[in-house]
Amino acid sequence: MVRFSVFAFALVFATGASAAEPAMGDMQIVSPGGVLTLNFSIRDGVPTYRVDRQGQAVVRASRLGLQLKAGPALDSGLKLLSQATNQVDRTWKQPWGEQTEIRDRHNELSVKLGGAAGDGRRLDIVFRVFDDGVGFRYRIPEQPGLGAIEISDEVTEFAMTGDHKTWWLPAYQQAYSEYHYTESPLTRTDKILTPVTLKTEQGLYLSIHEAALIDYASMVLHRREGTTFKADLVPWSDGIKVRGKAPMESPWRTIQIADSPGGLVESYLILNLNEPCRLKDLSWIKPGKYVGVWWEMHLGKSTWSTGPTHGATTANVKRYLDFAAKNGFDGVLVEGWNQGWDGDWTANGEIFSFTKPTPDFDIEALAKYGRERGVRLIGHHETAGAIDNYERQLEDAFTLYERLGVRAVKTGYVVQGQSILRIDKDGKKHQEWHDGQYMVRHYWKVIETAAKHHVMLDVHEPMKDTGERRTYPNMMTREGACGTEYDAWGGKDHNPPDHTTILPFTRLLAGPMDYTPGIFSLTGFLNGNRVYSTVAKQLALYVIVFSPLHMAADLPENYAARPEPFQFIKDVPTDWTTTKVLNAQIGDFVTIARKDRKSDDWYIGSITDETPRKLSVQLNFLDPGRSYVAEIYRDGKDASWEKNPNPVEIDRQPVDSKSTLELSLASGGGTAIRIRAK
Repeated sequence: MVRFSVFAFALVFATGASAAEPAMGDMQIVSPGGVLTLNFSIRDGVPTYRVDRQGQAVVRASRLGLQLKAGPALDSGLKLLSQATNQVDRTWKQPWGEQTEIRDRHNELSVKLGGAAGDGRRLDIVFRVFDDGVGFRYRIPEQPGLGAIEISDEVTEFAMTGDHKTWWLPAYQQAYSEYHYTESPLTRTDKILTPVTLKTEQGLYLSIHEAALIDYASMVLHRREGTTFKADLVPWSDGIKVRGKAPMESPWRTIQIADSPGGLVESYLILNLNEPCRLKDLSWIKPGKYVGVWWEMHLGKSTWSTGPTHGATTANVKRYLDFAAKNGFDGVLVEGWNQGWDGDWTANGEIFSFTKPTPDFDIEALAKYGRERGVRLIGHHETAGAIDNYERQLEDAFTLYERLGVRAVKTGYVVQGQSILRIDKDGKKHQEWHDGQYMVRHYWKVIETAAKHHVMLDVHEPMKDTGERRTYPNMMTREGACGTEYDAWGGKDHNPPDHTTILPFTRLLAGPMDYTPGIFSLTGFLNGNRVYSTVAKQLALYVIVFSPLHMAADLPENYAARPEPFQFIKDVPTDWTTTKVLNAQIGDFVTIARKDRKSDDWYIGSITDETPRKLSVQLNFLDPGRSYVAEIYRDGKDASWEKNPNPVEIDRQPVDSKSTLELSLASGGGTAIRIRAK
């Protein structure tokens, strides 16, 4: 469904020129609700932009443009050739997601720039201004003397107005994006990943990221002098940033702006800047929950490799399939099912087979056994960064899964360090960055191949999310941050209690995350490792961390021992009509409410860091005049993540839209609530 209407549009030229004439001065484009103003200027041949919110600067004058290895400069010596405007107000539906209907309401300015000396250089820039942020992208049109394009630098700047509080992850590190967020002044950052979140002294919240990353290098941010970030494109092994051919365009550079942390979460600007869905048949794309042969390997109870403790055996997987069928789960993930895991698999990715099972794993029989019980196997493709080996088998691997009725696959890209193996046409080996253009092309090839064979994707060690799920909704979820596995073996790198109070306002602004929550047995791991959480918080994470594919990560026997709290995991959906952030302070606490897409029920998750808290939650989002029952799973008496993580109290009470719930969260704790409509 698409609705379109024309509304007030503001575009002002300092010279007073009309929209049909080139303007020599400043141009301003105002958001539909008059909240944001983007100013575009060319000063001494250099294009710049500035963003104001309600008359106050949010982004100071910042440079725009590209530099090519061989060819004309596209960042200086430019003049305005023409401009055009557009306005959009339409609503579209997600086939699944945290919000069913999304409004795309923006004003657009497109400028065509050329060489000031009349030398034929051309660069187009498109700006879209929403009430909750801005996006802009570059387009390099066909032009004389420019065939193959090699971008050596992108000069885009984000000049902040102060030394804002910043939540950030380091770029160009060995563990991809799997680090814990640092909170510091902006001036304490260096090269950092996006999305990055900032808070101004005036109480505004900003998120800088990108949308629609297609056949381009991923953008990290390099803090230059003072409080200015510059785009830093992840290079190929030879130093070139991006290769292409005109006409070509960059991803959207995005700045989301809100007056509360929840305003960032409830912004859908990233999705709005991606192309509409390209798939016609979506009947096979189904959100759901799964269990799997996974956590037991991280605990050291079984192995990915074959041998006496191999986890992916026919007998063991049947046990999981039976458990899933009995408890209403949709799938069973099986890692270690295929040949190639023996030995140091992280260094020998070239020997993985993605079609040949191990001798003790009967994939044909297990796929049939699961289907007969209403449960499907979830496939697993670990590449160990050997991309050529994976791509050679890609078509056969997805053909096999399609034939067996496997509708989802978890992929992985674990490598030693940050090196991805690329073999060129001459057989020469190259080590590429995980986030460069080579890998962007690879991820899109996997997405499209999976879609062709009706397979959903859950990508670990992924390329960062930039909203691809709108265009290919089989791209369901991905990792891209420290998940629960770090609690099993992370040692000093364990997930601290505040980790999941930061994720909704940082990593999750990019898109869904497969965090793998639901651990009930929280202590007693190898080397003294444990989960820094209460059981009630583990329940709340199913609402806090959005993922259309959610894992019940613990062992079946641990759930069987605690059927009462396990009921919440069985009940909670993974597909929503709407999402509301009820209260939040980044790094301290967050409460989120989501409405089930298939019923009138609401679910609430509330979590805290290491500090116990009492929070009030108003239920004014419920339908007026309607009665509900709140099923509350809260931290029990004397609960705390450190000394007593297990107690969970379950309470039921009548509520309506006038009710207020008083929540008491233990240290490292949480509350999970199902509000059932009568």
